[in-house]
Amino acid sequence: MLKEIGLKKVVMAAALVAATFGTAPSVFADAVLNVPMTKESQAKVTPEEAIQRLKDGNARFLSGNMVKRDLIAQTKAAGSQGQFPFVSIVSCIDSRSDPALVFDQGIGDMFTARVAGNIVNEDILGSLEYASKVAGSKAIVVVGHTHCGAVKGACDGVKMGNLTALIEKISPAVKATPNVHGSDRSSKNHHFVDAAAETNVRMTVKTILDKSPVLKEMVDKGQIKVIGAMHDVETGKVDFLN
Repeated sequence: MLKEIGLKKVVMAAALVAATFGTAPSVFADAVLNVPMTKESQAKVTPEEAIQRLKDGNARFLSGNMVKRDLIAQTKAAGSQGQFPFVSIVSCIDSRSDPALVFDQGIGDMFTARVAGNIVNEDILGSLEYASKVAGSKAIVVVGHTHCGAVKGACDGVKMGNLTALIEKISPAVKATPNVHGSDRSSKNHHFVDAAAETNVRMTVKTILDKSPVLKEMVDKGQIKVIGAMHDVETGKVDFLN
């Protein structure tokens, strides 16, 4: 009985450390995190710390030392107590670039808006405003990725049903990207595609700030950060953009 009580204390301590700092020290490597973000733990996170949590999570993902989680326990807790994510992600729908996995986060940790080409429209902007202004998210990260099919479509001027209008929203980023690895600006030049994808991320960050006075005001007051990042689908590494 005493041994069981001791184990429970270790598990609770590991959960508290992980919920507070976004990572689990090696001393708690065998503990299981069953506590989602709470209002109290969310309130302690600064915009800078929110970004660092993602960096730490990606480092854990790359090392294979991901936090052990009881996702069912987290689901029950978040479902009954409410959600308090520390960050909002705008990412592509690409199956190789799943934000929760590459950043090693659990139930209730992140708001995630996914659309081909990680673009924003007024619906996504409204969602991000809710996430930050109402629900307390401390950062917005636009995550693009290498070998992006939507960006390839924009490079080649693809026209197909409703995809046509989406591709047109990415085209300005393609046009703004200088030649890379020669003059081939088509999808055959993956160096150019990846450069255009990064330009698209930077332009999406600018669009968020230009088209949402609510979020821009929060940024100016230091309440949130809005930044971009690129995920390498071949290695899993995420690089944050300045």
